[in-house]
Amino acid sequence: MIVLSNIKKLYDGTSNTAAAIHEGVDVWIEGATIEAVKPHDPRPAHGRDVRRVDCSSFIVTPGLVDCHSHVTVLGVRDEDFAAMNGPAGLLYTERILYATLVHGGVTTVRDVGGATHVVKRLVDDGLIIGPRMKIAICMLSTTGGHADFRGTDRCHETVSRLWPPGIGRPSSIVDGPWDCRKRVREIAASGGDLVKICTSPGVVSPSDKLENRDFTREEIEAMCDEAAGRGMPVVAHAHSQQGIALAIECGVRDIQHISFMDEALAEKAYARGCTVTPTSWITHELSRVEGFSDFVVEKVRRVVQAHAEAVRIAHASGLHMITGTDPILPRMHGRNYMEMVSLIEDGLPPLSAWYSGTGLAAERIGQHDAGALKPGYRADLLLSRGDVIAQPQLFERGALAEVVKDGTGYRGVLTGLPQKTFRSGVRDLLMASPAGECEEDEKTVG
Repeated sequence: MIVLSNIKKLYDGTSNTAAAIHEGVDVWIEGATIEAVKPHDPRPAHGRDVRRVDCSSFIVTPGLVDCHSHVTVLGVRDEDFAAMNGPAGLLYTERILYATLVHGGVTTVRDVGGATHVVKRLVDDGLIIGPRMKIAICMLSTTGGHADFRGTDRCHETVSRLWPPGIGRPSSIVDGPWDCRKRVREIAASGGDLVKICTSPGVVSPSDKLENRDFTREEIEAMCDEAAGRGMPVVAHAHSQQGIALAIECGVRDIQHISFMDEALAEKAYARGCTVTPTSWITHELSRVEGFSDFVVEKVRRVVQAHAEAVRIAHASGLHMITGTDPILPRMHGRNYMEMVSLIEDGLPPLSAWYSGTGLAAERIGQHDAGALKPGYRADLLLSRGDVIAQPQLFERGALAEVVKDGTGYRGVLTGLPQKTFRSGVRDLLMASPAGECEEDEKTVG
């Protein structure tokens, strides 16, 4: 039993109110699970093997939940596509996952395009260090839609450079209701946890216009029906008003981006019990990127102008709002906390931003044992120096001291807590490998 003792200040992830803030508390951890959160008691525990870790100088929060990630994406330039889809792609993904957990403080991630079940298994088996994962595998769009990165000078048989089909990942480009149904079935068979569809065009995709739609109503209804029959939630990439409305009307309950959401759409989404994932940070970051075509630059400009108002409308309407970074640019992975910072800049109170990135996020993506510091939940915690609860921007200045996932630390800061570092993970892998066993056998024989 490990006790994080006399914590200076703790946010428990259960709400966006002051009732979720505690001072001078102990967190009792048994293995990978939180056993109790209770007022600090300095007396020794009787009849128990207890190790106490002094946390009187730390601010403690749940680990973050990133609900819109792309852990295989290095960037959106041609050379980025070539690298991430080349033979070293898994190595880049391993580095991204490590940064997301150890530097970004994300203990649960929902990848909405790119990661296959192989990647998820490698994390689950402890061979790659990273957050636990829920995966969509593909980002489904029509020919010429947001997942179609073949550009205007295309050949008929050219494969899109964005997540081309391969082992464990069918094509993201699909047309017609029956092919849409088949693609959802393929995603389910490939180990997908959810289905990601594009009901509107995108910002950085090379040929689709923001104000247009992507799929037809019949195609969206087919995918939602097929996913429901397999117990899989559907999330929708939706910038345009037409795309947002179609997603809501066809039964999608998680709307991503929402750049042009107005009051009427927000009311409709609220009535249907929808969640919104605004991806605010990427909107600001795209405006700083050079080298886009004039067509893409104009789309970026329009989204930047509209997005903060859409976030304000969604928040004022009482919609469930959760955090997602959409990290498609260099230097975004490992800074996932910046989504909370951006949402606060767009008008959310700090505790609402925290709730959006912890307890509410975990609940809305179906990870019901994470996101909050309460008995029976996974021991996912961040320990920080500085009041990141009031000012999450302090993460950007090095406030994060320790990341704990399932009761294990990943930064080597807390003495007495089980630790797993990149180096020890590699050592464990080598010791268990067939090559290592063969070397040992050869030494024995020799």
